[in-house]
Amino acid sequence: MIDHNITEGVIRTRTKLRKQALISIFNEFDGEIMKLDDGKRTEKYAKMRLSPFSFFRGSAYLFYFDATRQYFPYHSSPERPTWIQGDLHFENFGAFRNEDGNLVYDVNDFDEGYVGSYLYDLLRMSVSIILVCRELGYTREDQLDGVETYVKAYYRQIQAFCDGKDDPGKFMIDEDSAKGPVKKLLRKLEKRKAAHFLEKVTAFMQNDRIFLETSELQVPGRAEQERLEQAWPFYLETLNSRRSEPEHYDIKDIAVKEGSGTASIGLARYYILIEGGEKKDTDSTVLEAKEVRVPIPAYFMPYSESFWHYFGHQGKRVTATQQAMHHKADPFLGFFTMDERHFYVRERSPYKKRLKLDNFDSIPDMERTLTIMAKLTAKMHARADADVNQGVLPYHSENEIARAMGPDPDLPARHISHWALAYADQVEADFGLFTEWTEPGEPS
Repeated sequence: MIDHNITEGVIRTRTKLRKQALISIFNEFDGEIMKLDDGKRTEKYAKMRLSPFSFFRGSAYLFYFDATRQYFPYHSSPERPTWIQGDLHFENFGAFRNEDGNLVYDVNDFDEGYVGSYLYDLLRMSVSIILVCRELGYTREDQLDGVETYVKAYYRQIQAFCDGKDDPGKFMIDEDSAKGPVKKLLRKLEKRKAAHFLEKVTAFMQNDRIFLETSELQVPGRAEQERLEQAWPFYLETLNSRRSEPEHYDIKDIAVKEGSGTASIGLARYYILIEGGEKKDTDSTVLEAKEVRVPIPAYFMPYSESFWHYFGHQGKRVTATQQAMHHKADPFLGFFTMDERHFYVRERSPYKKRLKLDNFDSIPDMERTLTIMAKLTAKMHARADADVNQGVLPYHSENEIARAMGPDPDLPARHISHWALAYADQVEADFGLFTEWTEPGEPS
């Protein structure tokens, strides 16, 4: 006979301990490490309270705290790690123009780039797939199928790189190679004018363009603007190649960017308007300078002396990660230091856009999209090594990954999908604890 009092007591104690752990982790990372004040924490947590997926996006440190303490049979050798994206999830893919002007679909966030087992990118992405599928009302079986579709497509693409059938240094997804919602997105963006974003955030005043002052774009203080301008020559020295005369990079205006992201709340971000083209006033380019800190995976994964030897500057780390993982990366990628804080710079693409949930009309639409995302995940893992000049790993990661996954893709796909399903349940439970903790008036 079951003693329900004992059962309820065990559940109550386990829930209490989990909530205490969750609060401790949030206080350590958001309070002690990120040093977010009460206002910034309130802003961040308001976004995270929107859904379990939003909570998952903003709590990568909780994911790594859990995942690095669990055993998985498909890890690659610690002696030969992969350069990972570090915060891979469903909404970190999107469309943009590459260096050659081609409209492509790819991974678009590299702030948490680090070296470690490839499996952590797959695990984090797989949990996000489950959570997105739940928002779309998919059944448990469809959720599992979604993850298995992703893992098997990743496996096939890794094998294609190993066998020399595809070259990770040249692989990309454009309108010709895309399918389903991704193809529709790229076709739609082809009609967008290059000046679309420029006209949205700037106005033509007194014979030149300046940023509009809005709820998201604020005028920096004079001292702040002067410090950024003083740091600008250092940024120019970090560019791989200058596309034109120095005047091309002259700063025309600066705006403080507010309200972007979730995990990055509390980090400084600027929009910088430069001349950017041959035609004055019409070819101006908007760059984004974003503050970055030590990547979250670094707090949980083995320390890599060689990695930090190369990438002690966090802006350099993010810039190099994107250059290594992207074919034809942004030519404006660079970095600088201001007030002892590290920043990286990239173009704020006028074509930047990601898929929304209402873009998925059917399960086949989701499967086609997950297959593309899987191929791009494999590409970035295989590119950031001996395959390209920017890679810092002296071996071919795809061979190490193929060895770790084994000869039968069904086995890792099944293992990862069932773990992701169970962990998504934990995310939803944690989301409930989090919303209780962050209710107004709840003691911290």
